[in-house]
Parts: sequence; C-alpha cells; structure tokens
Amino acid sequence: MEKIVLQGRGVIPGIVEGEALVCADSITGWGGIDPETGVIKDYENINKGKSIKDTILIMPGSKGSNGWSCYFGAARAAGSAPRGWAFSKIDSSAGVASAVMQIPTVVDFSKEDDPCVRVKTGDFVRLDGTKGTLEILKASLE
Repeated sequence: MEKIVLQGRGVIPGIVEGEALVCADSITGWGGIDPETGVIKDYENINKGKSIKDTILIMPGSKGSNGWSCYFGAARAAGSAPRGWAFSKIDSSAGVASAVMQIPTVVDFSKEDDPCVRVKTGDFVRLDGTKGTLEILKASLE
C-alpha cells in the first residue's frame, strides 16, 4: 500500500493511532450516542450500534444542537471517548466539543483530502493534531 497522508489543520495537539470509524453523515448531538458506552444510537447513522470508544472518529462536522459537546464530553468522562477525531470542516459545535474533549483533533481538509471520502471504517490510521495530518497506515480488509 502506498503511503497516504491527508493534510488538514491541527486544532488539539497529540498523536494517536487506531481504527477509523467514519460517520460520513456525522452523529446527532442530542442522544446520538450513549455516553456511558460510546455506542452510536443515532437511528440514521450507518454505524448505529458501533462504539466510538478508542477509535479515530471521522466526521464531516457536527450535527444537531449544542448538546453535541455535552454528550461527547460525558463520553470522555465515562471513558468511552474516541482517541482522536477528524472533521472535514470545523464548525462551532465541533470546535466546542474539541475544546471540551481535549483529544487530538485535525480539521479543515481540502476537498481532495476529505477524510470522509478517503478513509474507510476499519482502516488503521495515525492522527497527528500537532502537524494536522491523518495517515492511513493499513487499509481495512473490507
């Protein structure tokens, strides 16, 4: 596999590796996840029933209300948060949630480097919130 590095903008520094969970339609803020387990409850989400815990969560931005940061912050407090996350484009709710979560965060990718398109759920990735990069280390078998 050729080395694939997507360039964005680092928001919260740190380097994490893990399995990508791509939610191309995002996750509803209010009630979209169970903060105790990290399981996605959003009935419209293709990943409903999967957990965000210890993943590298990839989304286009936030979805829904300001409850977004509350639910994701509660998941962090419960130990059910992702290791890091990437947003195609930052928005106010995603920005607040990133500040609350304090996990490595990369945002604002070009259209060509959009992680919601280029990364697949199950890919093993490295997220560098300092350099603003998302590297696909190993493609999923799916």
